[in-house]
Order: sequence, then C-alpha cells, then structure tokens
Amino acid sequence: MVDISAKAILVVDDSSTMRRIVINTLGRCGFKNMAEAGNGVEALAKCKTQQFDVILTDWNMPEMDGLTFAIELRKMPNYVAVPIMMVTTEGGKKDIIDALTKGVTSYIVKPFTPDTLKAKMDELMAKCQ
Repeated sequence: MVDISAKAILVVDDSSTMRRIVINTLGRCGFKNMAEAGNGVEALAKCKTQQFDVILTDWNMPEMDGLTFAIELRKMPNYVAVPIMMVTTEGGKKDIIDALTKGVTSYIVKPFTPDTLKAKMDELMAKCQ
C-alpha cells in the first residue's frame, strides 16, 4: 500500500480558485504534501528544484499551457515516468488522445466531483507502487 500522505503533488492551474478546490479535495483524500503553480513556466521552475510524485495540470493557461508543460516535463530525466493528470475543460476525444500521446498519463474533465478526482488519484497511486 502506498503512503499517499508522503507523496509530493504539484497542482498547476491559472485559476487560484480551481487550485484551492483541487488541493482541498486532495487533502480530504489523505494527501498532505502539495504545492501549486499558476502556469507551466512556474511549474517547470518548481520541478527543477523539487521532485514531485504526481502532477495535476490544467490545459489552458497563460505563458505556457498544460500540454506544452507536460511535453517539456517529459524531457527531464527525473520526470519521464511521473504521472501527469490533465484537469481541464477540453473534453473532446481528439484533445484527450492528443494529450495521452504527448505524455499525459490520465485525464479528468471539469467540472468534476470529488469522487471522480479521488478515483483518478487512486489509479495514479497504483502506478506509483
């Protein structure tokens, strides 16, 4: 069993309200070690100084969108296999396939329920074992 409270999670979204919703939901699921970033540029900078176990990122953000962030993150040796969940309003089949073929591990469409987020995180935690 994975100790989820010790897993470092980075939540990336340009909406501070959405970051707070995701972080609060994860906290209720038992996660304790969370950081946040407002866009892909800020997130990449954090990933260069800290190792995260799971990344949750929005797609549509200023400066660097979530898909570009995921592509750039996969170029870093210590992030080749780290699970990345796209949390976005982009729910079209083509968008999902595009994200999954470019390094995103999992996908959740906004708006989502806490139960949906928990189920997706449980899937990702199983991959961290």
